[in-house]
Amino acid sequence: MTRTLSLATLPHLPATVATPLYRRGDLSAGIVHIGVGNFHRAHQAVYLDQLFNLGRDHDWAIIGAGVKSFDAEKRAALSGQDWLTTVVEMDPSGYSARVTGAMIDFCPVDAAALIDQLADPAIRIVSLTITEGGYYVDATTGGFNAGHPDIQRDAGDPDQPETVFGLLLAGLQRRRAAGTPPFTILSCDNLPENGHVTRAAVLGLAGLISTDLHDWVADTVAFPGSMVDCITPATSAREIRMVADRFGITDAAPVACEPFRQWVMEDNFPQGRPGLEHVGVEFVADVAPYETMKLRILNAGHAAIAYPAALLGHDYVHDAMADPDITAWLRHLMSAEVIPVLPPIEGVDYAAYLDTCVTRFSNPAIGDTIARLCLDGSNRQPKFVLPSVADALAAGAAVDLLALEVAFWCAYLVGSADAGAGYAIEDERAERLVAAALRAKKDPAAFLGQEDVFGDLAGDDRFVTAFARQLGQIRQHGVRAVLKGLCQAVA
Repeated sequence: MTRTLSLATLPHLPATVATPLYRRGDLSAGIVHIGVGNFHRAHQAVYLDQLFNLGRDHDWAIIGAGVKSFDAEKRAALSGQDWLTTVVEMDPSGYSARVTGAMIDFCPVDAAALIDQLADPAIRIVSLTITEGGYYVDATTGGFNAGHPDIQRDAGDPDQPETVFGLLLAGLQRRRAAGTPPFTILSCDNLPENGHVTRAAVLGLAGLISTDLHDWVADTVAFPGSMVDCITPATSAREIRMVADRFGITDAAPVACEPFRQWVMEDNFPQGRPGLEHVGVEFVADVAPYETMKLRILNAGHAAIAYPAALLGHDYVHDAMADPDITAWLRHLMSAEVIPVLPPIEGVDYAAYLDTCVTRFSNPAIGDTIARLCLDGSNRQPKFVLPSVADALAAGAAVDLLALEVAFWCAYLVGSADAGAGYAIEDERAERLVAAALRAKKDPAAFLGQEDVFGDLAGDDRFVTAFARQLGQIRQHGVRAVLKGLCQAVA
């Protein structure tokens, strides 16, 4: 028999399911979180749930929020279960489930309601998971895109904001008028220097509204950076059935994730923060080296295996990692050309971190798909892979394997033009990318000439030459032969 998840059914769930050790009535809100997706509920909400279980910091509960139609759908799904979530950690040695209760409410998906919530003096942190693409970053300059139509609309009518950043500024202005200290804005999105990027977006829009607002935000609002990590696939009917069958819980929106999570943050919270160091969060003066490690090994590692695995017909990440040629390629790329140009972090062993990533990618319980890793390459390559290329070139180091990674992406794009390929490119630049990849059959530099993706790399002769050579190898010999040639060279 299954039970529908709710506060009333918590005492009746199977003993194998961990449930909150605190009473919901003992919690009060201190955080508004915008973007209540699977990652947030598998990561930040779990850390807070663990902290509350220690009997600590019960005034730091979460109020969920969102601005998109899918946020309203998530709110509707969670409202019927008192904002509780079943989180299943999929360890190959055995699944475990916990019900988290760190979120105590979910603001109506309405601008006025969210601004009211942001103005509440009890709210001292506003955290964000709005996806990497939600920060209005100009792909050419890497800075804030002040000319984006959404930003221009909010700048012209700041009292009726529609973007996350317009809403944040409206809430901050309400607090300023009331004499309430500003909340801290904490990005939990997976992008380089997320604190700086968030600050640039908020200040960029504030400057369009008024110089006074810009200067006040710059002087008073904190934007700590954070590095977050937990592989969390999308929820489908498969996960919903699994939670019901294995754990006897009917949950409209459960979360399944790997049995690994990491959170490193800059300790810059003027209005206070929960004591997350008691549950494994690491607070540091500068999170940038940790972000760089994760982006260039874990995230770039996903990109590195995605395209050759797709071209070889692998559907799941763990299947690709069971292919010795794919695993050897990943290790060789990281060890030979990525890790050597990473800045050192005291106490961190990059080789051991790579080993952990390989183990995580190989977990068959996750069911992560190669198709997901192939998404949005034109946004992911500049964030995860191309910075290593730039650093290696600047250091006079090798770029042959990094060029091969880009060549695999190009070959994948070309393959999509084949009617029998069985896949489509999911990328905002898809049409242009495929056209450039097809032109690269005759002129490899045509692919690198997309300046909004490759920037100055398009003009670097060393990289253009390496890319052309690697693309030629793939076309002449095929993906499998190229990978095997690498393995033999390393051996």
